[in-house]
Amino acid sequence: MSNNQYPIGKVQFVDFSEKEKEARLADILFLPRMLEYAVLNLHEEQLQTPYREGGWTVNQLVHHVADSHMNAYIRCKLALTEDNPTIKPYDQDAWVLTDDVKNVPVNISITLLHSLHHRWYELLKTLTEEDWKRTVYHPEQKREISLWNLLLIYAWHGKHHAAHITHLRESKGWS
Repeated sequence: MSNNQYPIGKVQFVDFSEKEKEARLADILFLPRMLEYAVLNLHEEQLQTPYREGGWTVNQLVHHVADSHMNAYIRCKLALTEDNPTIKPYDQDAWVLTDDVKNVPVNISITLLHSLHHRWYELLKTLTEEDWKRTVYHPEQKREISLWNLLLIYAWHGKHHAAHITHLRESKGWS
């Protein structure tokens, strides 16, 4: 399999607009269904297949999206309730090796994502243009990130990993 690292390209940072906001909020709302469809009817051996050489397994990808988006939801809440809070980075490569990722079926993380993304969508859908300018500080990147850019990042992030899985399915001929 050739390089499947960025199947939909890298995240695109665009200026705020109502049209763009609605599209990215739809990405947040519908990501759990997209991911659920991406893993539909995969058996255990397929779930343990890396999406590319040296990459995470499908199982790890699904649990990673849940872990990442739980952190993202908290980051958004912090941005809305505190003045430029410092967020807590985490080692995503270490997180995909924990026992819950090894032992919990992917449907548990997909169920979690359905609930989480519904709450996240409800949190974000009524924000004002001024709210989207609120920021968090990322200590590893040593920069401020606006709530708008967090939305762009995580709307892209979910689709990015769902595409990893669908591209793997296509390359392996898994129906």
